[in-house]
Amino acid sequence: MPTLTKLYSMKEAALHNTPDDCWIVVDGKIYDVTKYLEDHPGGADVLLEVTGKDGTEEFEDAGHSKDAKKLMQDYFIGELDLDETPEIPEMEVFRKEQDMDFGSKLVAYAVQYWAIPVAAVGISAVVAILYARRK
Repeated sequence: MPTLTKLYSMKEAALHNTPDDCWIVVDGKIYDVTKYLEDHPGGADVLLEVTGKDGTEEFEDAGHSKDAKKLMQDYFIGELDLDETPEIPEMEVFRKEQDMDFGSKLVAYAVQYWAIPVAAVGISAVVAILYARRK
């Protein structure tokens, strides 16, 4: 009879990344090694470095013994959910604007882009004043 294990996302496993709450991921399995941090031969820092990511490569590179792999089963809490469904953003609803005549569009754009006409009038006023002072 198959055993059911809890599935966790990588995002959820990454939230447990402190010395008081430390989860690691190795070979698609998730381990709560919080209680083992003090006893780890390589030190707690080694385990804390691989929280929030897949630590399989680091685990294999360290050359752990069969006893170490057996000991890991005591800290096993679940498996990595490899079939995570990505979050689907909410769709924005746009309504098609009704056709407007030229005058309505001009007023709408003037209100929306008021800085352009104000700048044009301001620049014109400065040029007129400077021109008038020269004569």
